[in-house]
Amino acid sequence: MAYTNKLNVIYGDGTLGLAGNDFHYIFSYERGGLESMKISGKEWLYREPMPTFWRATTDNDRGSGFNIRSVQWLGADTFHKCTKIDLTVDGQQFTELPIAPITNEFSDAIEAHTVVVKFTYETLTTPATNVTVEYTVTPDGQIKVTMHYYGHEGLPELPVVGMRFVMPTMAKGFDYEGLSGETYPDRMAGASEGVYHVNGLPVTKYLVPQENGMHMATHRVEITRDTTLNNADKDKTPFSLTIAQENQPFAFSCLPYTAEELENATHIEELPLARRTVLVIAGAVRGVGGIDSWGADVEEQYHIPADQDVEFSFILNAKE
Repeated sequence: MAYTNKLNVIYGDGTLGLAGNDFHYIFSYERGGLESMKISGKEWLYREPMPTFWRATTDNDRGSGFNIRSVQWLGADTFHKCTKIDLTVDGQQFTELPIAPITNEFSDAIEAHTVVVKFTYETLTTPATNVTVEYTVTPDGQIKVTMHYYGHEGLPELPVVGMRFVMPTMAKGFDYEGLSGETYPDRMAGASEGVYHVNGLPVTKYLVPQENGMHMATHRVEITRDTTLNNADKDKTPFSLTIAQENQPFAFSCLPYTAEELENATHIEELPLARRTVLVIAGAVRGVGGIDSWGADVEEQYHIPADQDVEFSFILNAKE
């Protein structure tokens, strides 16, 4: 496929649009995130991607009291406070966001080679800390996403540090390059490197729904769907989105539920109807333990201290 060598930049009254051959992205200043990611006419976002700090509680977490000690991160995972947005176009940073009436100064034919949109979030914890999510968009439609969690003393250990993407419909399945099966930092020894396919979005049928489906040390994952929420779209040809590592492998889970939905169910029949795809790309994941479920904590090397920075990057809409 041929690509133009520039992005089309659309300065809206409260949004920034970026378009090229076969893609159109919208960043919302009001909602504090990437509002729309349409590729080949197919929408990939149901909600703005946001930092995620919570994975559903396991039996071992409850036994050791980790869920009680770290409960602040559940609130920080559910609600987000965007405090700052930085916009840089071809190396020139805007001193103020180009919203109305400033947008009247721009034409409809603005082009750029690289656009960087950086959102800063303040965690709803005590004490609070900051998280930045930076999107770097290039004319081929690729988006480099870099998340940086700023460590802060006085906060409880974290369950996970990552980004959550909620997609509009259920995926048919996913293919990934990494370790076989479900893996966690303390559950990797029996896994083998390779390329794997998973049908659908399987959820482990624990008696009490809990964390499941994580894949560590991943180089690439491709999510495939064949349905949209657009009733006028009659094309059922499968379409895919690929996420690839930038410098280091990442962890991911791809499930039909958020951590909060899993957390809220005490039995599997209490889970809601599966309608979406919930993709988590993580730079740090707490171990799941398993020495016993009556008080033993996860081994020290598999904790995520809240006073240490975590930064990771990945590529959305990665090309071959």
